[in-house]
Amino acid sequence: MTSISQQLDPIFRPESVAIIGASNFFGKWGFRILSRLIKTGYRGAIFPVNPREATVCGIRAYKRLADIPREVDLAVITIPAPLVPDIMEECVQQGVKGVVLITAGFAEVGENGRNLQDDIIRIARGGGIRIVGPNCMGIWSAAGRLNLSFEKTPLTGPISFISQSGTFGGYLSEIANSKGYGLSKFVSIGNQADITAADYLEYLAEDDQTRVIVYYMEGFRDGRRFFDLARKVTKKKPVIIFKAGKTKAGARATLSHTASLAGSEIVFDAMCRQAGLIRSQEALQSFDMAEALAGQPVAPGRRIAILGSGGQGVVTADACEQLGLEVPSLEKEVEEKLKEELPAHAPPPTNPVDFAGTVRTTVQEAAVVEMLLKQDGIDGVISNVPINPMAWSYISNPGKIEQPLLDLLKVTIQGAETFASLPRKYNKPIVTIRFRKFENDIVNDILKGAGIPVYDTPEECARAMYGLARYGEIRKTQV
Repeated sequence: MTSISQQLDPIFRPESVAIIGASNFFGKWGFRILSRLIKTGYRGAIFPVNPREATVCGIRAYKRLADIPREVDLAVITIPAPLVPDIMEECVQQGVKGVVLITAGFAEVGENGRNLQDDIIRIARGGGIRIVGPNCMGIWSAAGRLNLSFEKTPLTGPISFISQSGTFGGYLSEIANSKGYGLSKFVSIGNQADITAADYLEYLAEDDQTRVIVYYMEGFRDGRRFFDLARKVTKKKPVIIFKAGKTKAGARATLSHTASLAGSEIVFDAMCRQAGLIRSQEALQSFDMAEALAGQPVAPGRRIAILGSGGQGVVTADACEQLGLEVPSLEKEVEEKLKEELPAHAPPPTNPVDFAGTVRTTVQEAAVVEMLLKQDGIDGVISNVPINPMAWSYISNPGKIEQPLLDLLKVTIQGAETFASLPRKYNKPIVTIRFRKFENDIVNDILKGAGIPVYDTPEECARAMYGLARYGEIRKTQV
């Protein structure tokens, strides 16, 4: 019996792709899929299949799969549902290994569609073909730059996202991309007629390019197997899940959307806890947590220190406590040491710690954060991104380099590099916030290069730190 990697690698790492239903007409799925492959720079061979066209999007087209002069790893099918069984027979005859079935009109539309879906699965299994979908919106795989889903190529990164909704999952991926969160893989799983949520989990557990797995789910076809696998997978990789269909209206909608039963909310929550899954309560919260978990040590507990301006500290403290994190007062001797690093007019550094609007160097900020991470009673730090405005004036408006400014720039970089080294030094996480965005932000680049995430809001920082703390708890209970 072949391993899950052997079964799904032809889908995520294909050396050749056939687009069945490829089209020259803008707006048709066959055009959109093919144009995305071309724009992204897919590294394998592309074979458009269209019986009425000599070329599609400038590439030679073939009337049938049998006319293609070499083996096809992956077939992407965009033709109407009633025509799919015959095409699947051709795929079997030609030795196709995997199929992404974009076409809708199967189990999600009723009994006739379900019967048609059962027919194509029977044919595929007879030929050893694995199928993504049907009723899906494609996949993205950074390996080979395989893009069947997005108009804009995603950033490459360590997060894999499995979504039961195609359109919504695509929107979430685009928002994550705009925030700088890179994707290793995206899959719109549709009806899960063949490859199920559990199959993807098993595959991604062994995927070296995936460090964090994110799910958007509405219901499961193989819930018991999924949760049994999750108990094993979450010992080595964090798995985050956002489940829709919590209300009666939402549960009813899932059935018509992807032919799935939502199931009991209470039972689902209990199973997530038992399996070590990190449950997200908001759609984008999943990616905020995933970005931190991809690059930071887990938090050994829930006690968080906050460094930032007055209002920023208050809002961040509220956001942390609302998620069940603690913002403890610091010990008196720690407060006294911190005062030495703060201006005289700064409020007592009880936690949050406030620089009180004073210009400070990255070296000073790194010193304060290190002091906080040293404390046994602190498990992680949320901080603003350290920056020196005087040094930034040079970065933003480069001109004649004067020695004092150059020296200040070197100090800024030195402090940022020290700051970036602290999570590994103390095995505790740092997450940061940046309200103002700049081009050529050297400090920001240093932090992100070290795996320290940079967020837009205090709430995002709190969500990320919650994920780090929750996975720390999960790892402790699973040892």
